[in-house]
Amino acid sequence: MGKLFFCMFLLLVLLIGGYYFLMRNTSSGTLSFLPKATTSTEKNAKPAITVLARKLDTPWSIAFLPNQDMFVTQRPGLVSFVGKEGGLDPVPVAQIENVKEIGEGGLLGIALHPQFPENRYVYLYYTYASQNSNTKNRVVRMTYKDKKLIDEKIIVDAIPGAANHNGGRLAFGPDGYLYVTTGDAGNPSEAQNTQSLAGKILRITDEGKVVDDNPFGNEVYSYGHRNPQGITWDEKKNLWATEHGRSGALSGLDEVNQIEKGGNYGWPIIEGNETQVGMKAPLIHSGDFSTWAPGGITAVGNDLFFGGLRGSAVYKVVQNTGKREVVVYLKNTYGRIREVIVGPDGLLYISTSNMDGRGKARFGDDQIIRIDPRQLEK
Repeated sequence: MGKLFFCMFLLLVLLIGGYYFLMRNTSSGTLSFLPKATTSTEKNAKPAITVLARKLDTPWSIAFLPNQDMFVTQRPGLVSFVGKEGGLDPVPVAQIENVKEIGEGGLLGIALHPQFPENRYVYLYYTYASQNSNTKNRVVRMTYKDKKLIDEKIIVDAIPGAANHNGGRLAFGPDGYLYVTTGDAGNPSEAQNTQSLAGKILRITDEGKVVDDNPFGNEVYSYGHRNPQGITWDEKKNLWATEHGRSGALSGLDEVNQIEKGGNYGWPIIEGNETQVGMKAPLIHSGDFSTWAPGGITAVGNDLFFGGLRGSAVYKVVQNTGKREVVVYLKNTYGRIREVIVGPDGLLYISTSNMDGRGKARFGDDQIIRIDPRQLEK
């Protein structure tokens, strides 16, 4: 009788434990095998780390709606909806048929118009096949209506593209203009050609027109870039960009640059600490043989946070008394990190990129994760 009672008790413990494990592994909860959320004594404080959505395919960029819900681009061509408290809507907001997913290309950046509540405009950057089968990139504008993106309008077309080095980040600046990062499309010399759209940061109006005071009379704002994939503005309205350095056996020299109008950032002529008259060296780089492969970048106060793809981490650039240092968080915890953006709530939102053909897929990948940067310090 005692043995039977013990077996029944053990079975009950196993059932309760299994139920608890399943409840913990929902699409909007903190996964049980991830680092435990740091507790906080602040009233209504959120956990340090929360998984908001899972089972995405190479999410690339996040844009926040006025109520803090999110649009998320997925590289195969989907724009998806994720609720502010978690949960991926299985019905996409849009499926862009013209997207060509090739190598690093596909549906990449997204940005909402500063007057989105009035005009409902959403901007997208994607790779496509031109009429002669060449790979190109373009920026389009769509309108959000009845939970769908409709009425696609091309505003910048025929940006050079390739399997790799497509850039792809979109963001509206404090000046109200749209900034666009483009890669050199595997043709490094084009980064130095101010009449080419390859290897640049572009600045255009919300209609795709050239801004009057752009330095070269076209869309180009800065040049000499290899593959910039992140842009942001700090509290002083300084523009910052992340950029992929050289690849292959000599990979390294990934960059964080402070961007100035008309600036030449050196690729492919200078790298790392090299200098040349008329060219700007990075304010900080990853070193000769260390690789970040940086993605999105965002500013929290005076500090910068960016994601590392090959680096598989979230990086923080601490700026104080003129000295800059890089602090590494969550190294190898979630795999490849693409997007890093600060939300309206002041928290960080990141996307993993383990389904992009270069990572090792993990349970639940790819994911959208919310992080409290203050609790990372504890």
